[in-house]
Amino acid sequence: MVRASISERTTFRWDLAEELDALGSYGFDALSVWRPKVSDLPQREARRLLDAAGVRVSSLQWAGGFTGSDGRTFRESLTDASDAICEAAELGTDTLLIHTGCRGGHTLGHARRLVQESLERLAPIAEEHGVRLALKPTHPAASSGCGFFNQLVEARQFVDTIGHPSIGLALDLWHFGAQRDLLSLLPSIIRHVIVVSLADCRGGPTADHERLAPGDGTLPLDRIMEALVDLGFHGDVEFEFVAEPVDPPRQGSADASLAAGYHEALRKARKAARRYGCLSLPAFGKLPVPAPGR
Repeated sequence: MVRASISERTTFRWDLAEELDALGSYGFDALSVWRPKVSDLPQREARRLLDAAGVRVSSLQWAGGFTGSDGRTFRESLTDASDAICEAAELGTDTLLIHTGCRGGHTLGHARRLVQESLERLAPIAEEHGVRLALKPTHPAASSGCGFFNQLVEARQFVDTIGHPSIGLALDLWHFGAQRDLLSLLPSIIRHVIVVSLADCRGGPTADHERLAPGDGTLPLDRIMEALVDLGFHGDVEFEFVAEPVDPPRQGSADASLAAGYHEALRKARKAARRYGCLSLPAFGKLPVPAPGR
């Protein structure tokens, strides 16, 4: 069964309590947690809030930067990734997203070796904690600063080379949904796909990372999701797009406009999730109206 989740990047300025309140209103029972946001709370408090709301964590975002492109040393990046694995386990998720970082002045071969060594060191730690590391390839037009695995086949071969059951892939349809041969590639990568990230776009990804709600762009998301389900994918589909502010009726403040935009984003995600067969979403009656500032 495909399961639906909302990324905290979609509801960027809400705190965890606000997100959990809204998720329940729209029938979502899972959240992809962004580490900088959850760091505002003690891990145990975050877990308590999640458990009280009946919301599970589909994934934790992110660890990586093993090439030094973000200013950390190799050892510092490994330590941070090890900490992130423990954070994921504490939050009750079995998935940690991995961004390699860009080449950082290294040759491509050396950058690959750094990432491979990192994942080979981290895999036993992840396995011990029941966590999988989902390497996220990115489209070359939108890869600046985040990665150098720009082809799905290349990423699959890299994961095959490591050959550890705790290492897999995060498939971001915003990055690869417009790829002409994606449907024919899916059978060869599906066994490695741990989690799917979903957003729409017009014409393909660009450096401005304009991630749209499903149906607001031109990607054949319905066909792709149907293919994933037919191939037996039963993991989480995480809706991660940019929620635009909306002017709500009789509410003129910036906070109310942003909150209305977040509610509109959740409505769109809910509609798409039900269309894709995410069975965790029951039919609902009248949807909530955002309160001032929420």
